[in-house]
Amino acid sequence: MNKSTLIILTPGFPINEADSACLPSVQVFVKNLQKNYPLLNIVIITFQYPFVAKRYVWNGIQVIGVGGANKGKLFRLRVWIKVWRILNDLQHQHHIIGILSLWLGECALLGKRFGKKYGIKYYTWLLGQDAKKNNRYKMLMRSSGEELIAISDSVAKTFEEHYAIKIANVVPIGIDGNMFTHTPTERDIDIMAAGSLIPLKQYDVFVEVVKQVNGSFGKLKVLLCGEGQEKAKLHDLLEQHHLQDNVTLTGELPHAEILVNMQRTKIFLHTSSYEGFSTVCAEAAYAGAYVISFCKPMQHDIPHWFIVNTIDEMVEQTISLLKNSQLKHSSVTAYGIDDTVTNIMRLFDK
Repeated sequence: MNKSTLIILTPGFPINEADSACLPSVQVFVKNLQKNYPLLNIVIITFQYPFVAKRYVWNGIQVIGVGGANKGKLFRLRVWIKVWRILNDLQHQHHIIGILSLWLGECALLGKRFGKKYGIKYYTWLLGQDAKKNNRYKMLMRSSGEELIAISDSVAKTFEEHYAIKIANVVPIGIDGNMFTHTPTERDIDIMAAGSLIPLKQYDVFVEVVKQVNGSFGKLKVLLCGEGQEKAKLHDLLEQHHLQDNVTLTGELPHAEILVNMQRTKIFLHTSSYEGFSTVCAEAAYAGAYVISFCKPMQHDIPHWFIVNTIDEMVEQTISLLKNSQLKHSSVTAYGIDDTVTNIMRLFDK
């Protein structure tokens, strides 16, 4: 008899094992799903990225790339037709126990329709902005809360506020402690941030906070890791505020290098105006950094993770922590990846 097969539908997936910057939290989940359920056959269908259609093996897992490349309308319909045909082929070749769609978007639309047609369990994992108002795919689907998973309490709350549907399942993506080095390191980075340099992340606010905090210290060492459309703007802001000697724009770094930098960091700032869960904050807390953010992902408090409402509060909290010579940079596990994998597979009765 064929092995049980779980199909994961996603808009994007790493093109190879070296592509660590592509959806690192999804990579962590898939790797640990494979590790914890070695008898499970995992097949990943990725709609848009990589930008070329190809079938390949990633860490021993079959990946089918459709190569949509984020092209519009008519081409997107062709992508959906290709995905449907692939799903049909897999249905005849494998014993499919479930379909897990990442984000409430095109993947969820096809996953739900195919699952309903063939009586296959299907779930959609809301991972962030897909919970916000005017999600056109939500309008095309009559989703029940039972078939949805939220990455955080805040995502579940946002979705319920906009669509009057209570999500039944909340499963954050946890931390894989094996990805971190466990040798003591010097905390020589005062402040760090990491993410895509896009307007949503508000790194202009990050620069403003660093400017004000630097006025109290003068020689801060700061890292901002990431690439994006706002890089030139941020470079200009740093020059304008004479911070180019304090703040290093590292560009895109391998995920492993970001984790090492976190273990050298005292304060991790997350200035995003909206966030699903912010696995990067959970990683920073595990690395022993103190986290300050505007967004609170879970109803309960997480140790060493401070929530603020204004720029002034972020500045004050940062200064207070940096001035505290008694800070213990102990590791905090907000959620473990093994729990994530177990909770997802329970939904598929595994």
